[in-house]
Amino acid sequence: MANVPVPASGAAPRPDKPIHPKGLYKAFAASLTGTALEWYDFAVYSAAAAVVFPIVFFPSSDPLTGTILAFSTYAVGYVSRPVGGIIFGRLGDRIGRKKVLVTTLMIIGVATVLIGVLPGYGSIGIAAPIILVLLRFAQGVGVGGEWGGAVLLSSEYGDPHRRGFWASAAQVGPPAGNLMANGALAVLTLVLTEEQFISFGWRIAFLVSALLVGFGLWIRLKLEDTPIFKAIEAHGEQPSAPVREVFNKELRPLIAAILCRVGPDVLYALFTVFTLTYGIQVLGYERNEVLTAVLIGSAFQLFMIPLAGAVSDRFNRRLVYGAGAVVGAVWTFVFFGILGGDNPPMLIAGIVLGLMAHSFMYGPQAAFIVEQFSPRLRSTGSSLAYTFAGVIGGAIAPLMFTLLLSQFGTWIPVAIYVAVAAAVTAVGLALGRNSNTVEDEDYRLLLEGSAAARQQTAIGVAN
Repeated sequence: MANVPVPASGAAPRPDKPIHPKGLYKAFAASLTGTALEWYDFAVYSAAAAVVFPIVFFPSSDPLTGTILAFSTYAVGYVSRPVGGIIFGRLGDRIGRKKVLVTTLMIIGVATVLIGVLPGYGSIGIAAPIILVLLRFAQGVGVGGEWGGAVLLSSEYGDPHRRGFWASAAQVGPPAGNLMANGALAVLTLVLTEEQFISFGWRIAFLVSALLVGFGLWIRLKLEDTPIFKAIEAHGEQPSAPVREVFNKELRPLIAAILCRVGPDVLYALFTVFTLTYGIQVLGYERNEVLTAVLIGSAFQLFMIPLAGAVSDRFNRRLVYGAGAVVGAVWTFVFFGILGGDNPPMLIAGIVLGLMAHSFMYGPQAAFIVEQFSPRLRSTGSSLAYTFAGVIGGAIAPLMFTLLLSQFGTWIPVAIYVAVAAAVTAVGLALGRNSNTVEDEDYRLLLEGSAAARQQTAIGVAN
C-alpha cells in the first residue's frame, strides 16, 4: 500500500464491530437505493431500446435494423462511462465519496426525465435520435462516477473481513432497478393497448424516476462520508493526481479489475437485454412473457448477490468468482440448446439459472475490485475499472449478439461470445490479489487516534 501511514503499534487488530453501526446501515441503504434507482433508469432504457425505440426514434422497414440502431444508443451509455469514471472517480479520492454520489444521482435523474418527454422521429425528425444519444451519453457519465463511490460507501463503513457482503449493497442495485423497470413496463403493457404503449405509455416509466431520484437524494444528503476517507482527509493523504498515480503505480490491479468485469457484464446483457429481442422476434414469445421471466430472475438476484458476497468472505473470493464464470459460460450453451418457443416455464427457468450464475460473479465483484487498490486510490481505480470494462463488456454485448444472430442465423456464435468473455474474466482473476484488511484497519486506527487527540485538546482547553 503506497504512502499509507502505519500506526506505531504495528498491524491493527481486527475490530469487533464497525466504528459507526448506524452509519453503516445508512451507507448500506444509500448504496443499495442509489444504484437501484440509477439502474432503474438504465434498465428502462434497455427494455425500451429492445421494444419501443426502433419504432419511435429509429423507424425502418426492417425491424432488425431498427433494433441494431436502438442498441447502438444503448452502447453510448457505456462508452460515456469512462468520462464519468475519470471525472468523478478522481473527485471521490479528492473531495469525498458522498459529494460525488449526490451529483451523479442528479445527472442521471435529469437525463432520464428528459428522455421521457423527448418527441419522437415523427415529430422533430433526425433531431429526436440525436438528442436521445446526447441524453444517453449524460446517463452514462453519471453511472460512470456512481458505481465506485457507491461501493466504497458501504464497504468502507463495514468490517473489512465482511467486505464481500457489505460491498454487495451496490451490486444489488442492478437487479433491483431491473425489477422495478421491467415491472413498470409490464404493468403498462397490461393496462394499455399496443398503440397506447408505443405512443405514450413507455414515457411514464421514465417520468416516474423523478420521484425515485428525489428519494435517493434525501437518503444520501443525510449521510456522512466514510470513516476511511475521513482518516485520509484528516492526515492529508488525498492524492493530487489520482488518475496518473493509478496508471503509474497500480496498473496491474487496474488491468485485473477491468478484465474481471467483462464476463459478468456480457452475461447480464445476455439474460436481461438480448433475451427480450431473441425471445420476442426469434422465438415468438409475447412481450409480457419475456419481461416476466426477467422479473423473476431479477427477484432471485436480490437474495443471491448478497449471499454470494457473504460466501466469498468465508472462502477464497477469486475461487467463488471464477466458479460463477465457468458455470455461466456452460449454462449459456445449455440455455439456448433447450429453449424453444411456446414454453414459458422453460424460459423462466433458463433466465433464473443464468442470473444465478451471474450472481456468483457479481456478488463478490465489488469487494474484489475494491481490494485491488490502496484506500487512497480506491475511488479512482474502482471507477476506471468499472467504466473501461463496461465499454468492452456490456456496452457492445447486445449489439454483438444481434449482429451475430443476424449474420449466422443461429445462437451458437452468441454462446461462444459469452464463453470468451468468461475466459477474459478468468485472466483478470489470475492477475488480481487477495483481500488485505490491514489497510482499512490502519486507517481506522488513525481516525480513532485523531479523534482521541482532539478530545484531549478540548479537555485541556476546558481546564
